[in-house]
Amino acid sequence: MDTLPTILVVDDDREIRQLLADYLDANGFRTLTAINGVDMRRVLDESRIDLVVLDLTLPGEDGLTLCRNLRAHAVHASIPVIMLTARGEPLDRILGLEMGADDYLAKPFEPRELFARIRSVLRRTHALPPNMAASEAQFMQFGSWTLDLIARHLLSDQGVVVALSGAEFRMLKVFLEHPNRVLNRDQLLELTQGREADPFDRSIDIQISRLRQKLGDDARTPKIVKTVRNEGYVLATAVNVAYKPA
Repeated sequence: MDTLPTILVVDDDREIRQLLADYLDANGFRTLTAINGVDMRRVLDESRIDLVVLDLTLPGEDGLTLCRNLRAHAVHASIPVIMLTARGEPLDRILGLEMGADDYLAKPFEPRELFARIRSVLRRTHALPPNMAASEAQFMQFGSWTLDLIARHLLSDQGVVVALSGAEFRMLKVFLEHPNRVLNRDQLLELTQGREADPFDRSIDIQISRLRQKLGDDARTPKIVKTVRNEGYVLATAVNVAYKPA
């Protein structure tokens, strides 16, 4: 049985696809490739994919469209995505994160840098909740919502399932593990992405905005994830850990 993590590299540049496939295969991954959105969907339907490396500037459907569509697909919504941008401009990074990318990397880059990012994202994605074994609590209940720690999605009190990206799942889980405690952007970035913020990094604000949308939390007067001016954000509700949904 093949237990190697499977990475899907989506890039229309044949040399880049081959370079990354060779490097990742030589360093403990199984790598599949696709040249466009049609090819990407075929591979996703045929294989179990652990992470997608997605180029922003693809012909036809670009990387932003493909990432957004991936997040809207219930079966594939939780697959982490690392976006490759040609310029590394702040706008490209912001748009990628808004569409649901878990991380981004500007071209040109060294394969070992992408390798490190992949390992970091997979480590965060596959991590168990702190102080919990796989057989222990599977749900975290708050307000009218339940977070399923196994399926990695939200469940409303009316039984509606809401898909979450990997970044959204990690962000919400961090808040649920620290209820009624103010967390600043640096703390959130470290806890969710394992890296320090730069002065222009808006990834935390973007992810919280997306999370509020999923929770139906009005950004102007949020009741669940509140903004604490000049300090950060706080999950303003009680949290219960459970073995089954209420």
